[in-house]
Amino acid sequence: MILHNTSSSRWTAVLLTMASAAVAFSPTHVSLCITHTHQQLHRHALRSSESNTNEFDDFADMRSTSFLSNENSDSINKANSEDDPFLSSLRSRLDQVEQSSTALPLMILDTMLPRQILHIQIQHPTLKKLMKHRVAMETPTLGMLGIARVPGVGGSSGGGMTIPLKTGVEVEIIQMEPADGAPKGTVTTGGSTGGSSEEEAWNISLRAIRRFEIDGEVAKTEEGWTEARVQFLDSAQEEEKEVQQFSKPNSFQSSDASITASSKSDPASIGDRLSVARAISKSKQFTQPNMNMNGSSLVDRWIELARENERIPGQIDTLLKQLGDIPEEHEPTERALWIGALINPLPSLGQAMEIRPQLLVSKKAEERVEVALEAILRSIRHMDGSARMW
Repeated sequence: MILHNTSSSRWTAVLLTMASAAVAFSPTHVSLCITHTHQQLHRHALRSSESNTNEFDDFADMRSTSFLSNENSDSINKANSEDDPFLSSLRSRLDQVEQSSTALPLMILDTMLPRQILHIQIQHPTLKKLMKHRVAMETPTLGMLGIARVPGVGGSSGGGMTIPLKTGVEVEIIQMEPADGAPKGTVTTGGSTGGSSEEEAWNISLRAIRRFEIDGEVAKTEEGWTEARVQFLDSAQEEEKEVQQFSKPNSFQSSDASITASSKSDPASIGDRLSVARAISKSKQFTQPNMNMNGSSLVDRWIELARENERIPGQIDTLLKQLGDIPEEHEPTERALWIGALINPLPSLGQAMEIRPQLLVSKKAEERVEVALEAILRSIRHMDGSARMW
């Protein structure tokens, strides 16, 4: 399957070969890969430069059939209802409703963050059929999974390992039309010329909306594309749960003695109660005047330097229109995701470390903010020449 990145006029290989290969994910293999990836990303995501090409793995290259679900409650409930025909029928109907409401077709192209827009050119008949199907069903959304390159973990010598992320973003199809610049009857991989509509290239624009995490099995549909049940993630709810997790510790009392005892039994518990508060405080640094930047904020200084280094005239202005205003200070996760989308734009600017995979797999607001802060600071120092990264 062939894609064109219309912004860079470069052919890229799409690794989701929906028409020709069965989906393969092994619970053991993928669980170990995802766990190892999340650990390694924290140490290595800021060490590799932002890639200027779209090179991705295919579902068919994996050796498994499903992701491990976090819980086994579905199978237990199903077993309990098998003895009762009515409950079994009801359970089946509920499963169908739940499946239709959370199932998303999956693609592996590029790691995206909410608010980002990706322009691609497609030719593969199955992918075009999927796009038509989603638009016709008035659900013009897909699931976009990114990839993570983990240095030093398997793979070729020195190249590291490339695996799909378990997290991704729901993307909306905001444009779908024949490609004006593509010749009629362009040959697709394994296809033939002839000028039919199925063989013509389409311009597609995808806008990332919200994050999700794969929840359960990945399956190939009869139509030829891949789908999975997903759980959508909400930043405010995640932060609220993070606060609630440590808001009512059993051992926490007002006395100094009990505080000391609690901290000894769980040294991280005291600090974690204030994790979201620290994230909010740190996220203010993105827009506060910074004396090291001659009074400009980090965001303003980055934008100023990026305009001097943009690869396409007007690239930064277009990017800012796509992203909109930076979220409020009391939304640290959303602020961090906005920064990631800013400094790792589509198409690539090549002036920052790639942090999008790390932002997607991070579990705490403070961690996301710290990743974004370090990355924008290093990008500024790289562009102003005070600390070149490459």
